[in-house]
Amino acid sequence: MKHGKKYVDSVKLLDRSAYYEAAEALDLCVKTGKAKFDETVEVHVKLGVDGRHADQQVRGAIVLPHGTGKTVRVLALCKPERVEEALAAGAEFAGDQEYITKIQNEGWMDFDVVITTPDMMGMVGRLGKVLGPRGLMPNPKAGTVAMDIAKAIKEAKAGKIEYRLDKTNIIHCPIGKVSFGAEKLNENFTALLDAIVKAKPAAAKGQYVRSCVVASTMGPGIRVNPARFV
Repeated sequence: MKHGKKYVDSVKLLDRSAYYEAAEALDLCVKTGKAKFDETVEVHVKLGVDGRHADQQVRGAIVLPHGTGKTVRVLALCKPERVEEALAAGAEFAGDQEYITKIQNEGWMDFDVVITTPDMMGMVGRLGKVLGPRGLMPNPKAGTVAMDIAKAIKEAKAGKIEYRLDKTNIIHCPIGKVSFGAEKLNENFTALLDAIVKAKPAAAKGQYVRSCVVASTMGPGIRVNPARFV
């Protein structure tokens, strides 16, 4: 694979065989984020679990101390009497059947998060085949199915992210933008990793955090020392 000049220059700042402490890794991440746009910084964590087993699933949600730097468009699927509450909390769209029909029949997807209440799940469940593959299906573990819909909306707007295993037992999460600077990124990183470590399944055996890499959108991967998570 041929890389551009900026990427090649960024790689020269790193020792590709080294494991860095988180603060140093994120400082390098900021320095290697040289694109003309404000790059997203992502964390990729490989865990020593087998997600095929229900008792080894790792999933949850956390509000990052400094948010993600992304503007989140919220769709609140709720009963008519709660529409004003949802809009006042910051939702861009709020309603029930009209939006469900719009998604089903028109393929409308102009939102980033769907938040609903437990009493709506009978209706929202019809959208599983559409929202599920996109990672947008509301789920209590992610905090997107909640009785306090206003609180859930405010958390989503403030930078709440969901972490969950993919098929290869890796968690991929954004923790902010290069413009945040190393200190704020490190605080977001620490909050996320603390949550993942606390979510360790009782059935997990051996080393839990196998590897951890941070990278900006266009920058090289930087390995973080996994020993700190033992």
